[in-house]
Amino acid sequence: MIFGGFEKCTLVDYPGKVACMVYTIGCNFRCPYCHNPELVDETVETTYSEAAILDFLDTRKGLLDGVVITGGEPTMHEELPAFARRVKEKGFLVKLDTNGTNPEMLRRTIDEGLVDYVAMDIKSPLDSYSQTVARAVDVEAIRESISILLASSIEYEFRTTIVKGLLSPEDLKRIGEAIQGAKSYYLQKFVPTKILNPQFKRKVTYTDEEFVEFQKIMHEYVETCKIR
Repeated sequence: MIFGGFEKCTLVDYPGKVACMVYTIGCNFRCPYCHNPELVDETVETTYSEAAILDFLDTRKGLLDGVVITGGEPTMHEELPAFARRVKEKGFLVKLDTNGTNPEMLRRTIDEGLVDYVAMDIKSPLDSYSQTVARAVDVEAIRESISILLASSIEYEFRTTIVKGLLSPEDLKRIGEAIQGAKSYYLQKFVPTKILNPQFKRKVTYTDEEFVEFQKIMHEYVETCKIR
């Protein structure tokens, strides 16, 4: 695989673990608030080979717990299972970030023991996905990925980036209904920095107090809801 980004150490992207993070190139969504536009539109200037990442891991045994594979959308890449297997063979945990559009790939990585933790984005209520991500979406694929994680024995989380103007408290209730019974859900604050659609820099986020109220809403549907 060829990666469009590489972070040698992160303490926040794999809960409870010290990890490095690799970014795959390309995405089938066009979320206007995406903070990795160069990965989405495939204009990255610096790339990293799989061999370079694996060589780096050889120097970090005993120092890093795992590798986060994010994007872009990693499940678009047929090479994902092979790369994850090589990482696992070196003794590292693997966390996968995904938008849930490829349930077949998600199921394969879980069934073959290639991932230890999955974070799946829930962009909006399922019936408004296409408007939110600016692309046609197979909502049944999203629904299937949710079901796969709910039935899985591995660690997982669902998460939603909350952009004021795109998501309302009522929308959160509908998201809660879609993932009801989930172990872990995160409300992520929208930070208007480098994003795909510059006009969204004008968007404002909800207040801390409003996020606490959202957390109360989601606690009715999931075991644990936290704010990032």
